[in-house]
Amino acid sequence: MTQDINFITKTKSLIDNLKSVCANYGLGNDGNEFKIITQIFLYKFLNDKFRFAVKEEQPQLAEAENFSKALREMSDDEYQFLLASLDPNIPRLHPEHLISHLFAIQNDSDFGKTFDDTLRQISIENADVFSVKSFSGAKDTLFDELTQFISDASQRDAFAKALINKLFEFSFEEMFVQKYDFFATIFEYLIKDYNTDSGGKYAEYYTPHAVARIMAQILVPDEVKGIKCYDPSAGSGTLLMSLAHQIGEKNCTIYSEDYALFKRKRSGCNCCSHRFHYCPKWD
Repeated sequence: MTQDINFITKTKSLIDNLKSVCANYGLGNDGNEFKIITQIFLYKFLNDKFRFAVKEEQPQLAEAENFSKALREMSDDEYQFLLASLDPNIPRLHPEHLISHLFAIQNDSDFGKTFDDTLRQISIENADVFSVKSFSGAKDTLFDELTQFISDASQRDAFAKALINKLFEFSFEEMFVQKYDFFATIFEYLIKDYNTDSGGKYAEYYTPHAVARIMAQILVPDEVKGIKCYDPSAGSGTLLMSLAHQIGEKNCTIYSEDYALFKRKRSGCNCCSHRFHYCPKWD
């Protein structure tokens, strides 16, 4: 529990730092602030998850004085073998994609463009695993060109540098051992701010961590295996994640949908017995 509190504190601290950067560049409480913070956090998550997985796969890299330099010094064949040996759910990054590399070159000209290009490359090279399909079937990209939210083009390099400096301050690698749920914390923390500013209209979009944990313990009091969990209006996914942790990640499969899509599907289904569950007629 103490470790969880430490993780949550670090997560909230990074969110506060990113909000501060947005405010300094005229984006405080702007409609794009939430998008910027969540996407930057996703980049941080993918970066640290990759580093953690690579160090587990090749422990000698964990001892390297400069991790990204050690990766760059590998031959193409060695690097491709390393990527192939990773779990399919691990992001595939290259040394030039890492936060540490961007931090090292932050004073180069057109750094804002380099930053956006890096995120675009990560999106393209990981589209098979880390992508979301819209209702039309099209794949949504992981990242927008974040510096383009700064209307003054002369400030885009400085904005990208400020973001990278905040991401470089500490690592989340230790948290992957504990299966910490980053994004529920981010979503809940941000929504609380926006909820306060908007008269409480966003309260329906998330289940607080404490409530989700209690619900999971009630729903799964004993050890079970081979379970499927489906939430048709998942919101932040906190409850599903809590259920997965309570059941055990290897003992269950979780499914989720967006509420608007659920309403469209349910409106075309007359099977009352499936009203609050996934209905086979939707396929």
